Amino acid sequence: MLVRLGLGAPVEQEDLDEFTQLAESAGVTVATTITGRRERPDPRFFVGSGKAEEIRQAVVETCAEVVLVDHALSPSQERNLEKLTGVRVLDRAALILDIFSQRARSHEGKLEVELAQLRHIASRLVRGWTHLERQKGGIGLRGPGETQLETDRRLLGVRVKVLSKRLEKLQQQRETGRQRRVEIPIPSVALVGYTNAGKSTLFRALTGADAYVADQLFATLDPLVRRVDLPGGSPIVVADTVGFIRELPHELVAAFRSTLTEAREATLLLHVVDASDPRRDERIAQVDAVLAEVGAGELPQVRVYNKIDRLDEPPRLDRGASGEPTAVWLSAAKRQGLDLLLGAVAERLSRFARRRVVRAEPRAAGALRARLHAAGVVRSETPLPDGGLEWLVDLPEEQARELASRPGVEILEPPPGAGAHQPCASGEGYLQSVLNPRA
Repeated sequence: MLVRLGLGAPVEQEDLDEFTQLAESAGVTVATTITGRRERPDPRFFVGSGKAEEIRQAVVETCAEVVLVDHALSPSQERNLEKLTGVRVLDRAALILDIFSQRARSHEGKLEVELAQLRHIASRLVRGWTHLERQKGGIGLRGPGETQLETDRRLLGVRVKVLSKRLEKLQQQRETGRQRRVEIPIPSVALVGYTNAGKSTLFRALTGADAYVADQLFATLDPLVRRVDLPGGSPIVVADTVGFIRELPHELVAAFRSTLTEAREATLLLHVVDASDPRRDERIAQVDAVLAEVGAGELPQVRVYNKIDRLDEPPRLDRGASGEPTAVWLSAAKRQGLDLLLGAVAERLSRFARRRVVRAEPRAAGALRARLHAAGVVRSETPLPDGGLEWLVDLPEEQARELASRPGVEILEPPPGAGAHQPCASGEGYLQSVLNPRA
């Protein structure tokens, strides 16, 4: 049985549909749905005594085995509803935690879910021991006068400490891998967005990784990181992250440090949006709020409006007032518009590059010229007397080192006035000039 109240306003059908999808994602069959409206929550039942009695009668009539409430319930409200209805009652946070416990696949993800669940039920232990004696003696079992609740809280605290230490160790291992990526400065791109916006489908389309894809909320939880080559050969690292949702439990925000760190430490965020969602603007605001909460609100973003095949719209690229790419409209499932996205990412990441002079001998100039122009990093080009070429380019450090290792290629610092420390331009196409940057 699903219960949803409108506090100070009628129940929105979209919110009710999302809650129904959450329940179905947890593997339950919805017997009936009860809605209502209150100005403020009732301290005893949250829903009010009259609505609570309606829920009790509906439980009897439908033989419902669990009541799911689309709100955050206090421990006392949860216990009062369970006592009245005679069935288990779960609030929104507990339902999301249950879905996460089913979907976690990696060892780290399972530990994070268990830690979040323990923190959530810490104040709800009383309901699990109503069948036991409140105080129980026994040599070697526990201290004198220790109640069952105190024992349970103590054991729970021990388990929380054990899980926290394990997660700290795993976090150190993940941080070691991240530091290695920092030492070899390859830009990182993180996919973020509302749950079921198509992040994993886009991740699979970009990387070819065997990411789990399903039309359900929180289909994947564990962060995946893969390397992708942009047009022109520039490498980047793409990370898939857990989907966000309105009223995401704080226990999960605190527990899922690994996947959120991938978003917080990214060079660029790809904010994936379901273009066919009638409330997409509201979803965007909710995701931005969570990003701000985890410390990623100031990172540069490119909006990716996915699922345009449902709108019968062609792929396109939107630019801001300064000319930089701000949004890409595509269909990850149909693999439409992926070239626009990769081009937009390459253009935005060019701002993290530094201006340099690349000089190539005649035997290496032809192939290198094609690569530099394909990457869109050339700002000027000058032919040399010996038949070689020289370019003024914007290159990341890693790519500059890779070019310098090639035979017949030399990397030089630009002359004064060539914009060595100025922000790199973008979106200007393949610039070719007869001006000599050394003049």
